[in-house]
Amino acid sequence: MALSKKPVTGMKDILPEEMEIRDYVIRIIKDTYRQFGFTGIETPCMENLENLSNKQGGENEKLIFKVMKRGDKLNIDTAQSENDLADMAMRYDLTVPLVRFYSNNNTVLQSPFKALQIGPVWRADRPQRGRYRQFYQCDIDILGDATNLAETELITATTTCLGKLGFKKFEIRINDRRILKTMADYAGFAADNYDDIFIILDKMDKIGIDGVEEELIKFGLDEAGVKKYLDLFKGVEVHKDDCLDYIASSLGEFLDTNVKEWLDEIISNVNANKAADFEIVFDPTLVRGMSYYTGTIFEIAMPELGIACGGGGRYDKMIGKFTGQDTPACGFSIGFERIVLLLLENGFKIPDSGKKIAFLIEKNMPKDRMNMIMRDAAELRQSGNIVLVSTMNKNKKFQKEQLEKAGYTEYKEYYREALK
Repeated sequence: MALSKKPVTGMKDILPEEMEIRDYVIRIIKDTYRQFGFTGIETPCMENLENLSNKQGGENEKLIFKVMKRGDKLNIDTAQSENDLADMAMRYDLTVPLVRFYSNNNTVLQSPFKALQIGPVWRADRPQRGRYRQFYQCDIDILGDATNLAETELITATTTCLGKLGFKKFEIRINDRRILKTMADYAGFAADNYDDIFIILDKMDKIGIDGVEEELIKFGLDEAGVKKYLDLFKGVEVHKDDCLDYIASSLGEFLDTNVKEWLDEIISNVNANKAADFEIVFDPTLVRGMSYYTGTIFEIAMPELGIACGGGGRYDKMIGKFTGQDTPACGFSIGFERIVLLLLENGFKIPDSGKKIAFLIEKNMPKDRMNMIMRDAAELRQSGNIVLVSTMNKNKKFQKEQLEKAGYTEYKEYYREALK
């Protein structure tokens, strides 16, 4: 039986054109974040299964690729559950590995610690446009800063990066888990139901407010409470220009006044330091899927495209699960795969990359002439050009067509007898 040529479902081969853009995007991301003082780290692709299954990863914990035990540890005959067969798993995001890394190394790290991490993650998700089972994440996190300077820096760095990649008129939508919980409390919902309520609320952009109402009632919540809850969101449509003020006023004494002040400061500070064309807007329907978020949450929205391209938030209780002592933490992740997809679909060309020149050489070239050709190629490379030295094919026309698709605009042809 012939071996399969296709990659595993949900994963893909990356062709040279896309790889070039991916490398460029990663270079811009790293250079920009380093200008803001973030420091690169790397963590293993696998973590202990219990670290990834501690009920903080939301729906992603259902999508873990588990790794079977090895050797004497693997006993299939006595296994009673799936977890008896596995002790490690592929990481589903970069936050849990970062928290473990920080917990293990914080005594030798600067405080606050500004981490930059780029790498692949794995989720057993249903593949679709822009979503794969193996994909890259690009995260920045600030650990050890309890002030909203952390949020301001993360949002400013990320938007600056998107601006350098040519994105305009996007939105940073911002909310706070404390507001979400207060709204649920105001409606009279039990705290034990909050996570389920937020999962339903997160569908607002897909099923609308009527769909959310139907699902909340189907979940078993009191209809009067559901009406009181959704009336808050209906009022948002009327008060778009002063949405945060409206929500704070409606919630009254239910909401800690410091929460509104906290968000107002972030929005003001981000607007004062813009380096890209975007708007930061308060959105009380923003949930974010991870249950480890404790405060501010935010998301990159491309309204014209109808998709989100990244997000993050504050997770002040997560490090304490490893160390026994809570440490303030906040992070932002760019949706790398979607960013690359949008650039490819828009015909993005990498700027200032120098000329791409192809040297096509006839076979069996004399040694002295070959030395001359290699010296010419080296001089052009030193001037910042990309020079491909390749054997000339019989079908030279087709060869040039392929090179043109790869961006080569100049050719030099070398023959054994004479230079043409």
